[in-house]
Amino acid sequence: MAGRSYTISSLLLLAGLWLLSLSACVNDPEEVLAFQEKLNENVETAEGVRIIFSDSGIVRGIVTAPLMLNYLDRSDPRQEFPDGLTVEFLDEYQVTTSTLVAKWGVYRKRTRTITVRDSVVWESTDLQKLETEELNWDEKEERIHTNKFVVLSQPDYLITGYGLEADQSFENARVLRVDGRIPVRN
Repeated sequence: MAGRSYTISSLLLLAGLWLLSLSACVNDPEEVLAFQEKLNENVETAEGVRIIFSDSGIVRGIVTAPLMLNYLDRSDPRQEFPDGLTVEFLDEYQVTTSTLVAKWGVYRKRTRTITVRDSVVWESTDLQKLETEELNWDEKEERIHTNKFVVLSQPDYLITGYGLEADQSFENARVLRVDGRIPVRN
């Protein structure tokens, strides 16, 4: 009789645990749907990003961003920075030569192009400054360009206009359609 009550107790305990486990596994359908919408097998998400890029073993730049979306789409693989990015450019001695800040950016792997948009500001340590709404860099051609309005500040003058072309070192920059050239007095 003692063995039989032990078996009944065990069965009651197992039934109770089973009922308890059923009540603990209820998910809010809206929460599940919201979670599934966030998941995308073609997009990797990274937060607090720091990317170091180099050329011939020498660090040339550091990209920092609060969020990066890495799209794995074979027809258009790209890295998007929807919450903005900052790029610090370095010389061969690891000294900062310029910085770039924008509120949005994308690197397209297939075409090897970078586009930054929205409040784009590039500043060099030799007191040059470029402000525009969009800036494009063609990695293969080693060229920077835009067709948007630009403000280019130099130590002794300020140029405004539309469009800009430059080599990637920004040593040979020119505004394509100049609206104004204003001397700056120190």
